[in-house]
Amino acid sequence: MQNNKIILPGETIGIIGGGQLGRMMAIAAKYMGYNVVVLDPTPNCPTAQVADQQIIAEYNDIAAINELTSISSVVTYEFENVDLRAAAMIEQEGKLPQGAYPLAITQNREKEKHLMEEVNLPVPNFAIVHHRDEVVQALEHLPFPLVIKTCQGGYDGKGQLKLESSLDLSEAIQFVEQHQHCIVEAWISFDKEISVIFTRSKTGEIVFFPIAENIHKDQILYQTIVPANISVSVKEKALAAARALAEKMDIVGTFTIEMFVAGEKVYLNEMAPRPHNSGHYTIEACNVSQFAQHIRAICGLPLVPVELIKPATMLNILGENFNQIIKAIPKINQGFVHFYGKEAVKAKRKMGHITFIGDNLAEKVESLRRQLND
Repeated sequence: MQNNKIILPGETIGIIGGGQLGRMMAIAAKYMGYNVVVLDPTPNCPTAQVADQQIIAEYNDIAAINELTSISSVVTYEFENVDLRAAAMIEQEGKLPQGAYPLAITQNREKEKHLMEEVNLPVPNFAIVHHRDEVVQALEHLPFPLVIKTCQGGYDGKGQLKLESSLDLSEAIQFVEQHQHCIVEAWISFDKEISVIFTRSKTGEIVFFPIAENIHKDQILYQTIVPANISVSVKEKALAAARALAEKMDIVGTFTIEMFVAGEKVYLNEMAPRPHNSGHYTIEACNVSQFAQHIRAICGLPLVPVELIKPATMLNILGENFNQIIKAIPKINQGFVHFYGKEAVKAKRKMGHITFIGDNLAEKVESLRRQLND
């Protein structure tokens, strides 16, 4: 059940998930005059630090979900692994404009790939496997190298394994026997990775942010560069693919699609039904951020036409670099440093990010590296 009621400042927005994306959603909402309540099992989670209230409970705690729904005018989520039964309940109350359907699709790589095929969008060749015999058959029909991924769960490179040759068969079988429901994909030899981030309103209005070019290290996003260095043809194909999926899925809110670029070809990789790490640059480099635009969409407000004020590059701050960045803060006089308020510092954990805007971005990044090494 869709509720077309406009949610005005002074009303309450509920957020499921208390990580950094929820934190930045909450900050945007507070700037706009909304109250924010977050549901998360970790006391004083990053979102709770800037929200008005926290419900401390597991994401599938139905009593807590009902409490969140009752005190919120509208509910959103900051990650895709939301309990589907809970999402359906909130949607039935008319308070989940994003709906449960995008969650059901993006939680499952099999459903994701089949939907992309249904819309006639280019994806790597793939096979769904559940047991040993299906793995053997898939590896006989797909050329190496390949990548095998769990169909559910997994992020930042977790839950996947690269297969270089038939010598990796036993490792692949072991992976599938452990996870049971997996996807085997052809490894795309790509020139670059990009992400298309857009926001779509309840009425179907869609606004795109500048396409971002992403650089990964150890399968974790390391750097985002905007605007992406891509041809007009690639840009048009990427935007057309995103628009087709947005309309097929009836998206509301900010949504992200990661893609591979190989020459003039574009292959769709994965989707996220929410703001994305590669869109953090929008906070300083655009006239409206991916978070503010998301809040506007779920509240039924008109979307803001997006303008890129300055070119930008964003660097993630991971746990292994956290203390080094903290010590360098007194010397950093360029860039916007964001810390997420996470209590535990762990290697490979996203602790914050730095965004540089303007000209000579490579020089600014290199200057930061020198300061860190001083």
